Amino acid sequence: MRRRVAIGILGTTLDAGRTDDRWKKWRPTVALCQQQGLFIDRLELIHGTQSRQLATQIIADIEQVSPATEVRPHIIGMRDPWDFSEVYTGLRDFARSYVFDPEKEDYLVNITTGTHVAQICWFLLTEAHFIPARLLQLSPRKDGRDDVSGSHSIIDLDLSRYDAIATRFTAERDEATSFLKSGIATRNPAFNQMIDQIEKVTIRSRAPVLLTGPTGAGKSQLARRIYELKEAQRQVSGAFIEVNCATLRGDQAMSTLFGHVKGAFTGAQNERAGLMKSANKGVLFLDEIGELGIDEQAMCLRAIEEKRFLPVGADQDVISDFQLLAGTNRDLSIGVKEGRFREDLFARLNLWTFQLPALRDRKEDIEPNLDFELRRFGEREGQNVTFNREARDLYLKFAIAPQAMWRANFRDLSASITRMATLAPLGRINEETVRDEIERLTMLWRAGDAGGREAILVEALGVERQSRIDLFDRPQLATVLEVCRDSNSISAAGRKLFAVSRLQKTSGNDADRLRKYLMRFDLSFEDIARK
Repeated sequence: MRRRVAIGILGTTLDAGRTDDRWKKWRPTVALCQQQGLFIDRLELIHGTQSRQLATQIIADIEQVSPATEVRPHIIGMRDPWDFSEVYTGLRDFARSYVFDPEKEDYLVNITTGTHVAQICWFLLTEAHFIPARLLQLSPRKDGRDDVSGSHSIIDLDLSRYDAIATRFTAERDEATSFLKSGIATRNPAFNQMIDQIEKVTIRSRAPVLLTGPTGAGKSQLARRIYELKEAQRQVSGAFIEVNCATLRGDQAMSTLFGHVKGAFTGAQNERAGLMKSANKGVLFLDEIGELGIDEQAMCLRAIEEKRFLPVGADQDVISDFQLLAGTNRDLSIGVKEGRFREDLFARLNLWTFQLPALRDRKEDIEPNLDFELRRFGEREGQNVTFNREARDLYLKFAIAPQAMWRANFRDLSASITRMATLAPLGRINEETVRDEIERLTMLWRAGDAGGREAILVEALGVERQSRIDLFDRPQLATVLEVCRDSNSISAAGRKLFAVSRLQKTSGNDADRLRKYLMRFDLSFEDIARK
């Protein structure tokens, strides 16, 4: 069996008593060692330098009532037992220096004695697992019985042991994750798991969070919901400040982010606080952070780490305590390799990175998002619009089909629903409206295909090499490059590209076939994947 160890503070008032009458009163530290069914093998007794005599008396009295209990005195000098910082620091230092062995010993922290400040500190240290213990509360008898030992109760802070509390916590966590998803009942398992993690990080951490993913995947909306959740939890009191870094250039970037003093440059007729100062006590969302210049990145890093920065033209730092959320549709690690993004800033941002998937990768979520967009249209325009069943089935069949590209992700979906809801006769989206919208989307994506394919070729080959490829070969090569980028390995890419010929048994080694095709253009799968 494990030995039972109690930790407590000497009660300078409740434990006091020098004459024989002391045995007729309830003294919690002595009573601790008189509890039926709660034998204490060892007592770690904390007291101040001015309480040595009382501590000696209490140790002697415990030896009389419980000779087998070992008492170890610990002197912690606290000038003001009501000073929270001093008491917490003293007890925390004690906990850090104490050698706990939970495998062999069961720890109880006696919160009966000491000031209310000490009791709060005991709770905080135990709840945060600085002390691997349960809390012990002693009390005198209230039934009139002549028993100076009183009674005791043990409080276990492991909330998972309490079914009612655990159920409530689960419900609150579900509410928080639903809040982050704007109340949308998403069905994609990977996305739901990611939102669960974001919820934990949002509640428990103030560290920077990096949201990555393609344009239109919902980074801005998720960033605002993170802020609103923190605000509901009373974790922030300031504003949500959002800025698209792609719109910041030159001196304007410095001034917009960090502010400037009057006369800092030509045209600076008035002082400007800057967005980082405006985000004090709140959340700053830097969307497309990969577009920031190197100088701005350096100042951002200092602002994140030190909570201070220097406005343009200023001689003194400005302090702003904000939490940073950042968004990007780029791979910042590539930017680091190419010297376009600071490695130290990337390391600071990369603590919590969440990749938002493209809409085409979570097509099971199109239907609940369709309903969400219809509700949002109704709230915005003040009119209720619905689908008839055939029209809804027709649209969903198109939306989840392989040829549905959703290039702009949720922006495409939102715009599509808005168009159909606006054109719906008498507030009812019918099949004709859906067919017109399907044709419109198909044309939009086809038009974007040409420019997108050219961009893929230029990125992979460069302008000069791309210009030397026949027009006949360009669409095929662009398709191959796109599949390679979306695949984890050359074998997976080969399976996608040669799926039909494999079924007809006319294809052998798909990976080798793909490798030889890429070699015709001096390309390799590894080069494409890195880009």
